[in-house]
Amino acid sequence: MDHTTTTRTGAGTLIIGAGQAGLQLATSLRELGYTAPITVVGGEEHTPYQRPPLSKIFLSGLATAEDLLLRDAGFYIDNDIAIVSSEWIASVSLDDPADGRGEAVTRSGRVFPFEQVAFTVGGTPRRMQTPGTDLPGIHYLRTIDDASALRGELDVAAHVAVVGGGFVGLEIAASATAKGKQVTVLEAQDRLMARVVAPAMSRFYADAHTRRGTSIVLNAAVSGFRGEDGRVSGVELADGRIVAADVVVVGIGLIPHTELAAPLGIATERGIEVDSHGQTRIPGVVAAGDCAISEHPVHGTIRLESVPNAIAQAKAAASALLKREPGTLAVPWFWSDQADLKLQMAGLSMGYDEVVLRGEPDGEEFSALYYRERQLVSVESVNAPRDYMTVRRILEKGGNVPFGAAGDLSVPLKHHLAR
Repeated sequence: MDHTTTTRTGAGTLIIGAGQAGLQLATSLRELGYTAPITVVGGEEHTPYQRPPLSKIFLSGLATAEDLLLRDAGFYIDNDIAIVSSEWIASVSLDDPADGRGEAVTRSGRVFPFEQVAFTVGGTPRRMQTPGTDLPGIHYLRTIDDASALRGELDVAAHVAVVGGGFVGLEIAASATAKGKQVTVLEAQDRLMARVVAPAMSRFYADAHTRRGTSIVLNAAVSGFRGEDGRVSGVELADGRIVAADVVVVGIGLIPHTELAAPLGIATERGIEVDSHGQTRIPGVVAAGDCAISEHPVHGTIRLESVPNAIAQAKAAASALLKREPGTLAVPWFWSDQADLKLQMAGLSMGYDEVVLRGEPDGEEFSALYYRERQLVSVESVNAPRDYMTVRRILEKGGNVPFGAAGDLSVPLKHHLAR
């Protein structure tokens, strides 16, 4: 349904995807003085909402669906932004392959002409390809409807298995453990969050979750799911073990939505290809958020899944559509709330060769500073927001914390900020 209407004539800008990136792009266009129509089309029935709390406070029952809304209805009216919900775009075509004008058609047959188009389509959870995956009680978490269904089943569950020891999996595990459930995390690799944190941080989180009552099983290859009385009852591992579970949550990664952009020649299975400012190779066609893959000056081709990245990319893409000078690229940053442990990260640690711990992990308040050839490239802080904010500012200024001084608690990190 349409939550707002626009009185302008003309095609204007079509934004496909009504998540954080889509709304930010629409908002940024208005802030930059764009006056033509803006239409944001999303397949969910909900107006744009925050996704990160789904695996945290929403799953824990500390927030309602209304609490997660990014804007109220008045905002869309005041800014003349049309939000079209419950409409999935089925195809996008361009009038000219070298120009951003064209039209999009929904599954229901509705047509949206546009003068320029933005893909903020996100992705879908990667699915298990093992026997028993269709059993009731097996969940994936991406939308507020997913989270609502999972929350209802967690309330009555006794044993919960979480397949995947990344951010989302561990956040869900922490929420379920806090509800008094017997929770087992099954991670296929030999450490938690292996794709994004150093081994020392992985060990800390494995120990911390274990102390809080969550069972952690590493090198756990899932071979299938067992059922009883018409719903899941356990997870089968390749070594023959059976993990009891009346609720299973799978969090093994995200597959970017590229099926609409691929026919235009601007996407591969890895993502929609954009430059550092969200612009595809076709003028008037941009992309932002979890679906976009771009070239990083240090790390090569990367796709980042985070709200801060979605916001930064959407702002840059809005500037690109209006042919404005792009702003300075932001240092990537992320966060993860797992029980009472707040992990904050800035920079990208890929390719680091040394890491320095600042503080004691046993005290659950410390930071890990990552270096490449003695140059600081990123920080991860656990319950140490001052460290995180200071190092983030240092990274934004292109500065450094001398390797030999990074672990010296007698010297505040802000001492290195002015250098």
